Amino acid sequence: MTDRGEPVGLIAGAGRLPVLVAEGVRQAGRGLVVVAFRGLADPALRGLADRFNWAGVTRVGRWIRLLRRAGVKRAVLAGGVRKAEIYTPFRLLRYLPDMRALRLWYRKLRHDHRDNAVLLAVAGELAGEGIELMSSVEYCREHLASEGPMTRTPVPRKAAADVAFGFDLARRSAALDIGQALAVKEGDIIAVEAIEGTDRMIRRAGELCPSGGWTLVKVARPDQDMRFDVPTVGPETIRNLKAAGGVCLVLEAYRTLILDKPQTLGLADELGIAVVGKRP
Repeated sequence: MTDRGEPVGLIAGAGRLPVLVAEGVRQAGRGLVVVAFRGLADPALRGLADRFNWAGVTRVGRWIRLLRRAGVKRAVLAGGVRKAEIYTPFRLLRYLPDMRALRLWYRKLRHDHRDNAVLLAVAGELAGEGIELMSSVEYCREHLASEGPMTRTPVPRKAAADVAFGFDLARRSAALDIGQALAVKEGDIIAVEAIEGTDRMIRRAGELCPSGGWTLVKVARPDQDMRFDVPTVGPETIRNLKAAGGVCLVLEAYRTLILDKPQTLGLADELGIAVVGKRP
């Protein structure tokens, strides 16, 4: 590995975010050690890393060994894990957890499988081995949603009241750990995000409201830990929203990520969707 000071670790799940983090680390002139989840992470990460290894999503012991061998003391956990797949048949055979993951599960997580509980437990395991998890937006802050209108396309007049109404309700839903996104039209809640994720919720909202004209709101939890699970949207969100009849996207400013922000906002303008950021 080229000597560029203490390397940054990246534990990479699915999606575009790990690539943005990796590019940010390289632009900062830091060495990069990637532990990529097999079957989920983008293989393009190999070309950005000084050291690259595949690992199973439930092989916590292997993550730690790989990072420690490379001298990593600070790491970023970024990218998605399709939680719905964890409930499929034969899941134990498919994911083959190592002994460290099994101990973690039975000692700390048997009675609380919520995302935040799992991620906090994982962070604790890493910290116990001298590896600190950083904010997942540390190296890609330029992609955070800003406050106010972010597109040239204005919020439609009929949707203006739904922006504030939906934002308040989405924050309440997130505080209860129900879901961090919802669809609203004319003061009615059409759909609330659950385990299926935002994109599938968008499609469901489109089926329930075929007349269109609704607003999607996505927020962070009030106690959002920015080390992991930061709410994220991207080009696919915009395309799905257009296809399902949505006209406006509301994001919590400085606490939600817009993947490839300039391109995503440009696409929103092209498709006539307003994107606006709000602060609590």
